[in-house]
Amino acid sequence: MAPPTGQVRVTRRRAETRARLLEAAFSVFAAEGFGHSTIEAVCEAAGYTRGAFYSNFTDLDELFFALYDDRSALIARQLTEALSGAAAVTLAQLTARVTGVLLLDRDWLLVKTEFLLHAARRPGVARALADHRADLHAAVARQLRELAEHGRALPPQLADPDAAAHAVIALYDGVTVQLLLDGDTDAARAWLGRLITALLSPTGPEAPPTSEGLNHGR
Repeated sequence: MAPPTGQVRVTRRRAETRARLLEAAFSVFAAEGFGHSTIEAVCEAAGYTRGAFYSNFTDLDELFFALYDDRSALIARQLTEALSGAAAVTLAQLTARVTGVLLLDRDWLLVKTEFLLHAARRPGVARALADHRADLHAAVARQLRELAEHGRALPPQLADPDAAAHAVIALYDGVTVQLLLDGDTDAARAWLGRLITALLSPTGPEAPPTSEGLNHGR
């Protein structure tokens, strides 16, 4: 049975309020830094009262985790779309698909990195962040498992999709750190593609990195 019309309106309004708070929080976090942001600043940017904030989130940590889950879901969708028809293309082509669409937003990387430092000093927050990262790991492992089921062999040292997912995410994290320093998104995508191709190739890297590339990525 469909919910009453009034209930539908309340649910829709609540969803809109939550979405506006998330959008405002991202802008505030990116501009001010997570550690310097306040609930008041988020509410002002969203055009809401503190009451609207507390009806959706208990604190800024919970709000960040909502942002994190949204980004993780986006990455999972990007992987699913990029890996469709994987059996018909080479590994390099497949990796190019992935790195061509994968989320590499410098503002988000700044926010995420600042929150990582915040969490590192607070064991309870760190455990919660680890749980949310586990969801992203599971999404990557699921996609790698499906690749293996479609005949895309992984190198022996990464035959376990869970281990391969850890390695792929570590590469992503490493490349994004470099992106924070030099701001070159195209170079970050190119390096991520090379590294993932080398990592997942059953026969090893297709070609060694050039000295020019190494100098750029130092």
